[in-house]
Amino acid sequence: MDYWIGMWNQMGVPAKGVAFFLFVMSVWSIAVMIEKFLMYRNAVKQSVEFLPLVTKHLRANDLQGAIDTSKKYPKSHISKVVSAGLQEFLNEKDGGATVDVVEAVKRALERSIVLTTAEMKAKLGGLGTIGSTAPFIGLFGTVLGVITAFEGMAKSGSGGLGAVSAGIAEALIETAFGLFVAIPAVMMYNYFQTRMERFEVEMSNSSSEVIDFFLKQRQIAKAR
Repeated sequence: MDYWIGMWNQMGVPAKGVAFFLFVMSVWSIAVMIEKFLMYRNAVKQSVEFLPLVTKHLRANDLQGAIDTSKKYPKSHISKVVSAGLQEFLNEKDGGATVDVVEAVKRALERSIVLTTAEMKAKLGGLGTIGSTAPFIGLFGTVLGVITAFEGMAKSGSGGLGAVSAGIAEALIETAFGLFVAIPAVMMYNYFQTRMERFEVEMSNSSSEVIDFFLKQRQIAKAR
């Protein structure tokens, strides 16, 4: 511990600024990782619980019951999409609109998918930016450390190891810190992007199933 404190005290102000900036980036990226992990886990958990219940209501043609059920699972990405489509159908039906109800539902589902996707992707761009820029910020700190090493060499008037060791150690620490921040950020960014692709597919499939449900209901109504 004393070694790291001594190393920190030996750093110049610019190098300390780089290290502090990397520390802030690390804390922010960890907070985003935790937030997104919990969000996606809850989305999966609530969606698994929601699907059988909403299917049961739709088979009974209980649209209001399906909407009420969706409100109990606010963290489910599928419930948000399905609820938007069902609510649009009831609004059009109650309002006696002359437009194609199925087309109106389709547009409502598309809007809901876009909004839900944007909500679930929020802050992922920042995480990706940290993953891509942290190594370069660490490299900048490395350059400052090398400059410190040469300054030590110039002050001592010799090129011995003692004259440059502090600056070289400072440079290596900055590089390592930059990689330490970047590697988890890149890994988790790619992981979250993969999860989002799956969520988007699930929302699109749910949207198609809702459209199919209303098309079948319209065919049944026409047959009568």
